[in-house]
Amino acid sequence: MKHYIYDLLIEQGLSETAAKYLNMLALLIALLIVAFVIDFITKRLLRRISSGIARRTKTNFDDILVANKLPRNVAHIIPLLILIEFVPQVFSDFEFVEDIIEKTLKVIAILLTLSILKSFLMAVRDYLKTLPQFKDKPVYSYIQVFMIFMWLLGIFSIFAIVTGISFLEFFAGIGTASAIIILVFRDSILGFVASIQVTVNDMVRIGDWITFDKYGADGDVTEITLATVKVQNWDKTITTIPTYALISDSFKNWRGMSNSGGRRIKRSIIIKASTIKFLSPEDIIELKKVQILKDYLQDRSAEIHTHNTEHTIDKSLLINGRNLTNFGVFRKYLQIYIENHQEINKDMTLMVRQLEQTTQGIPLEIYAFSRDQVWQNYENIMADIFDHVFSAVNYFDLEIYEFPGIVENV
Repeated sequence: MKHYIYDLLIEQGLSETAAKYLNMLALLIALLIVAFVIDFITKRLLRRISSGIARRTKTNFDDILVANKLPRNVAHIIPLLILIEFVPQVFSDFEFVEDIIEKTLKVIAILLTLSILKSFLMAVRDYLKTLPQFKDKPVYSYIQVFMIFMWLLGIFSIFAIVTGISFLEFFAGIGTASAIIILVFRDSILGFVASIQVTVNDMVRIGDWITFDKYGADGDVTEITLATVKVQNWDKTITTIPTYALISDSFKNWRGMSNSGGRRIKRSIIIKASTIKFLSPEDIIELKKVQILKDYLQDRSAEIHTHNTEHTIDKSLLINGRNLTNFGVFRKYLQIYIENHQEINKDMTLMVRQLEQTTQGIPLEIYAFSRDQVWQNYENIMADIFDHVFSAVNYFDLEIYEFPGIVENV
């Protein structure tokens, strides 16, 4: 058949050269038409079959395969095989062109194989994201590593086809250029090692809230790839961090707080030291009107009175013997208040403590954990608590330190 048109043209009196070119052109057009028709039919058939299977099955993996265009890419295999098979027949009289076309088709076959493999792996990635056990794992990093090796293998194969050198000989020669390859793929290699360490040590998961001051990142991790980690900040901007920076630099992961069942409140107010005093009996009577302090003051006052009586303490001066102070009673008041606050997690550390004196005064710190970990709710809870604290200070004749303003002479 390959010389049928050629023989007809020769019989019509055309020259051999013209007959060869016209014969080649006619066969090429016929082959391309056949390949196009087969590609069209195969594509439609595979699409219909895959869509039908996807509708009938319970798993969504086949739907994801269709969404990642795997059937469409597979449909190109048959037309490509037909071209590879019949191109030698079309260009049998043009050996130089035949060699170029054959090499081109082999290169296309390699690229098509890589495209099919990528579609499949992307479908696997999307499917694993739907599974709870893989939802927060950097699966895409490992897919990227595998695809890098496959692309290197494909590129080496293409060079081997183009140059006519056997693949093994070409691959052996690449060893001399290994230093250049390592330099070119430095970030990918570092990212691969970092991805393994991040996964093995469970340092970061997708969905974790991390703070990375060096890169200005403060938000949720949305994606972990071979080279980068994407963080969506609270202002909805996106920060991209090199994956290897997670093991080379220091960052804060808030996952422990999220899993603990509480979010820490650690804030203090500074009390003026000059306002701290012993409580007189009249002061104690007045403070007993504070409902949550009544029982404490009764028990504590009775205990102190018994001690001072047994030791014959002269109470004409308040400094003598044991006494209550407004600062100590205020601290106890805050402790009881926090313990009874419905938004505070009682199963976690809870205390009101006095810190070391500063030049401004004496810090009184509330250390507790809110039940609600949502940022906005947490801020509201903490604000409500300290609104109450600031308002309650005056009932104990205490003052909060404020930096004195600068008075300008007018």
